[in-house]
Amino acid sequence: MRTAQAKQMLDVAIAEAQKGLSEGGIPIGAALFNRDGKLLGKGRNRRIQDDDPSTHGETDAFRNAGRQRSYRDIIMVTTLAPCWYCSGLIRQFKIKTVVVGESVTFTGGIEWLRQNGVEIIDLHSEECMSMLGKFIQNNPEIWNEDIGE
Repeated sequence: MRTAQAKQMLDVAIAEAQKGLSEGGIPIGAALFNRDGKLLGKGRNRRIQDDDPSTHGETDAFRNAGRQRSYRDIIMVTTLAPCWYCSGLIRQFKIKTVVVGESVTFTGGIEWLRQNGVEIIDLHSEECMSMLGKFIQNNPEIWNEDIGE
């Protein structure tokens, strides 16, 4: 996958993260694409908005993409390294490629995913780091709840 294509896909996830932030939620967004770059579904962390701890960005995008015959050629794009919960979803459905906006703030399960044959493309996005970093600084209790601290 070309870096330019991965960055374009990440822009969709970033827009979702920004939307979540504007709704008073945690700024983490995600999207699913097929190998041809067609958007299948997008979503954002809506734990706060929906009072639902299972609505992470990746799970929201996954649900919004609807049922697929196979997930092997699906690309998961997320603004932040997926947590263990979302990493399990990626492994369960055999998603082989994950584009990560950043993994500095939170590394989640990316090493485990790599060890299990998932291609991780980490774009080290300053925009993603800045957006989430500001949120965490202003809302440490919500962030700690989100990551299970």
